[in-house]
Amino acid sequence: MPRIETGRFETPNGSKYLQQLCKHFAHKVAVEYDPENGAVALPPGPARLTATGDALSVEITAEDDAGLARARHIIDDHLRRFAFREEFAGMNWVPK
Repeated sequence: MPRIETGRFETPNGSKYLQQLCKHFAHKVAVEYDPENGAVALPPGPARLTATGDALSVEITAEDDAGLARARHIIDDHLRRFAFREEFAGMNWVPK
């Protein structure tokens, strides 16, 4: 049974980061997005991104804990680089 976690990053720039992540990932995997929603075919499993006026949320799905850890790392690592001005320290990930 697939495992699902949701991460949240409180930021007024959620749409900017959603689009930046999706454009970046589109060089290697299938991606669909608009300013408020995105879907990324990460290697461990799909990721769904949602931007609001005050946050970026990401739902990741993987087959096991190792896949979730890899997906968390992929998202957090890229956001750490893109959101460095906001001193991003990692999303608050919670099981769904």
